[in-house]
Amino acid sequence: MHLGGGGPCCSALHYLSLLVLAVVLATALAQGALPAFLPCELQPDGLVNCNWLFLKAVPHFSAAAPRENITRLSLLSNRIHHLHDSDFAHLPSLRDLNLKWNCPPASLSPMHFPCHMTIEPNTFLAVPTLEELNLSYNGISTVPALPSSLVSLSLSHTHILALDPPALVGLHALRVLYMDGNCYYKNPCSRAVRVAPGALLGLGNLTHLSLKYNNLTEVPRSLPPGLQTLLLSYNRIVTLAPEDLATLAALRVLDVGGNCRRCDHARNPCVECPRGSPQLHPNTFSHLSHLEGLVLKDNSLHCLNSRWFWGLDSLRVLDLSENFLYDCITRTKAFQGLARLRQLNLSFNYHKRVSFAHLQLAPSFRSLRSLQKLDMHGIFFRSLSETTLQPLAHLPMLQSLSLQMNFINQAQLSIFGAFPGLRVVDLSDNRISGAAEPPAALGELDGGHKLWLPPRNLAPGPWDSPSSEDFMPSCSTLSFTLDLSRNNLVAVQPEMFARLSRLQCLRLSYNSISQAVNGSQFVPLTSLRVLDLSHNKLDLYHGRSFTELPRLEALDLSYNSQPFSMQGVGHNLSFVAQLPALRYLSLAHNDIHSRVSQQLHSASLRALDFSGNALSRMWAEGDLYLRFFCGLRSLVRLDLSQNRLHTLLPRTLDNLPKSLQLLRLRDNYLAFFNWSGLALLPELEALDLAGNQLKALSNGSLPGGTQLQRLDLSSNSIGFVDSGFFALATRLRELNLSANALKTVEPSWFGSLAGTLKVLDVSANPLHCACGAAFVDFLLEVQAAVPGLPSRVKCGSPGQLQGRSIFAQDLRLCLDEALSWGCFGLSLLAVALGLAVPVLYHLCGWDLWYCSHLCLAWLPQWGRRRDADTLLYDAFVVFDKAQSAVADWVYNELRVRLEERRGRRALRLCLEERDWLPGKTLFENLWASIYSSRKTLFVLARTDRVSGLLRASFLLAQQRLLEDHKDVVVLAILCPDAHRSRYVRLRQRLCRQSVLLWPRQPTGQRGFWAQLGTALTRDNSHFYNRNFCQGPTTAE
Repeated sequence: MHLGGGGPCCSALHYLSLLVLAVVLATALAQGALPAFLPCELQPDGLVNCNWLFLKAVPHFSAAAPRENITRLSLLSNRIHHLHDSDFAHLPSLRDLNLKWNCPPASLSPMHFPCHMTIEPNTFLAVPTLEELNLSYNGISTVPALPSSLVSLSLSHTHILALDPPALVGLHALRVLYMDGNCYYKNPCSRAVRVAPGALLGLGNLTHLSLKYNNLTEVPRSLPPGLQTLLLSYNRIVTLAPEDLATLAALRVLDVGGNCRRCDHARNPCVECPRGSPQLHPNTFSHLSHLEGLVLKDNSLHCLNSRWFWGLDSLRVLDLSENFLYDCITRTKAFQGLARLRQLNLSFNYHKRVSFAHLQLAPSFRSLRSLQKLDMHGIFFRSLSETTLQPLAHLPMLQSLSLQMNFINQAQLSIFGAFPGLRVVDLSDNRISGAAEPPAALGELDGGHKLWLPPRNLAPGPWDSPSSEDFMPSCSTLSFTLDLSRNNLVAVQPEMFARLSRLQCLRLSYNSISQAVNGSQFVPLTSLRVLDLSHNKLDLYHGRSFTELPRLEALDLSYNSQPFSMQGVGHNLSFVAQLPALRYLSLAHNDIHSRVSQQLHSASLRALDFSGNALSRMWAEGDLYLRFFCGLRSLVRLDLSQNRLHTLLPRTLDNLPKSLQLLRLRDNYLAFFNWSGLALLPELEALDLAGNQLKALSNGSLPGGTQLQRLDLSSNSIGFVDSGFFALATRLRELNLSANALKTVEPSWFGSLAGTLKVLDVSANPLHCACGAAFVDFLLEVQAAVPGLPSRVKCGSPGQLQGRSIFAQDLRLCLDEALSWGCFGLSLLAVALGLAVPVLYHLCGWDLWYCSHLCLAWLPQWGRRRDADTLLYDAFVVFDKAQSAVADWVYNELRVRLEERRGRRALRLCLEERDWLPGKTLFENLWASIYSSRKTLFVLARTDRVSGLLRASFLLAQQRLLEDHKDVVVLAILCPDAHRSRYVRLRQRLCRQSVLLWPRQPTGQRGFWAQLGTALTRDNSHFYNRNFCQGPTTAE
């Protein structure tokens, strides 16, 4: 670092300072003050997380760190291209090492940069305790030397194209080996992966082998006989014979899917299956008596050979999806011997460009007595009737039936009432518009004609994003769920649900239902507990809507905004009061703003989602909707996010249910929040104010006695926090201040609360990383509560450190040129003074002594002649804090009236507990308060006994009268009937307007405040009675 003009002395000082700072940081690390594993983060269960840190080398942790406790090290997604012999030797207990995505092959790299990872011979041999190693997505072409303790090894998506016996020698403990994706369209290679015969035979404990996406043309020979899981999907194995799996009698899971693909349904590059393939010998699987899972998906199968499944008495899961079995499933006998099968996947076995009118399953489905889940989506048939699923009706264990994406336009939903154990029926993404008509002849197309469908992407769509269970429960625990979402329903008729009285969850979202529900649509559903009608066009006009559902607990009416946007149309929400079991209600994203019921009533509702509406417009209509939520006596959770709120008045909070425990106000426009208003919600435990426009936490503090435990203030613009703001909220445990404009984090914000916080998130703030920044020490004290402290808490300034960890401080930035020049100037001044002072004292000491005392005698008078506009306060308020009634009047009446309710004419008051500086003596603060204020206001309950601070303040005010010729005393007497002292009686005669009496009647209070404002803003000289004396004047 260049220090202009400093010379060798300054240079030496610079390097000496760097050395001192380095020693300080090293000492702090040795004492354990800094996180022990910088730049990584220590997480539970001995995991050191170094993911996504762009490291170019393996970090070597300090000897003072508890390295013997590290059992797992994750270096995912860094830039480590060279591994040295000593990189992991200092971790004696390491068991799990993840090096995935450090040096990816060029074809897998986002920028397609070539990369080759170098691994020295003893890199992993130096870790004799290593059990799990992940080297996936790295440019390695050979298997490195590995310790014999290894249990799990992943070599997927690398350049390793051959496995020879020497490559894995000595790995007798290895149980799991992944080597997927080393030769396929995303990671192309010059030749297929070759697994030499017997290459894996020495791995006697190997139970799981995955060789997917490797262009293999045959099953590797001489595999370990104890293998239990073999995954060979998406290779090019088109022929399977008994000898291919002859030695694998212990196999439990076999995946050979995608070896002879159906390309019309492929979502990625695909090679058509050769004509006459695949060739599966009838006895291919007959000797696999322990097989529990078999995957034959995407293999262009047109029929099922019954002999394939002979001897598979233990088979539990069978995947036959994405084949050509649309005809086979109507007549096959292959399922007759699969009495223990629990899951069967037949999805996307459709005929190319054809939609069948009807479908009837083969009688052999009756043999699947243990079947629990059947997936039949994407087969394309347009009518669902009783005969369609007749073979399944008496399967006692069938629980889940998936029929989505079949283009069904007519469905007899009542047929599901005959299934005794059915829990989930999924008919989403079809074209159902109502109840089915009587079925026509089965096994034929409409009129003998085929319906040709245009090519389209037939991949299944995603499920609805589930709402938070705080506001809408899941149906997963209910006994019977029917999903009719994403269909063409325009209206709901009760006959649709005949024989479905045991239905407990009904999903009707993403339809076009636009009828006015009147309490008759769901009459048969007497057991319904959850009803999802989101994303429709429901008209809520009738007061008895949904009252036919006596057990309804959750009702989702979100995203039904079209009726609410119709001008002049009213909406009736009184039905809520008539649902005795309702606990969850969502009216979210309906843009509700006017012409709705003035108040919601419910004795049972516990969670209400009212986000995405326009409460700002509703509450702007005077008191019309002020009590909108008051009638929800049991409400515990309320979401008011995205309601365009600009302010939240105390009276608004006071009209929310007192039982609230969770209140969400995310993504509004709140620039101010009255924190004292939280006392109006005595049970509140969680408050979410994320995504608003708060700029400071300075108006008061969190009130004492609040039950608040979680507070989310993330994604605001908070740049300042008052001292002690969080201190009184003693139950606060989780605080999110991330994504704000904080430049520091002060311990004074929290007081004693800091030690009890479990979560303190300050990430994504532009912290100012100056040398010796106090917030670093504080965050180190509470580092267990700060998520991502080493990597996610970053500097925002100075510019050289922007975006870097707060612990990545550059010591050279601690001494800049300006500081060096300042030090030089101070030292020069000290030398000059050291020479000049003795000389001047010797030559003219007496004269200097006389002049100094003359100046001291003159300066105080000059210092007090300050312009009134430079004073800090308009009034210093003095009162007896021991009198609680007086203190309450000052804080809740006087302060509010003079500071908050006068608008532009607001006065600046000086209060002892708020404005006095800690660290100064009482007399220093008292003197500064009186001399920095225009007036001194004495608030008295009685005037005959005055002592303590009141007496000292009065004497100082009198001293100011003598010194500055300014009468600054104003008296406010709260008990006008009390005995008045002689001084008060005399002052009433001389300066009556400076003695104010609190009125007995409330009607006189407005006049009192007007007189007090005048007394505090005008000079007392204007108030003196000219008949008695000439009032004091300001000295010229």
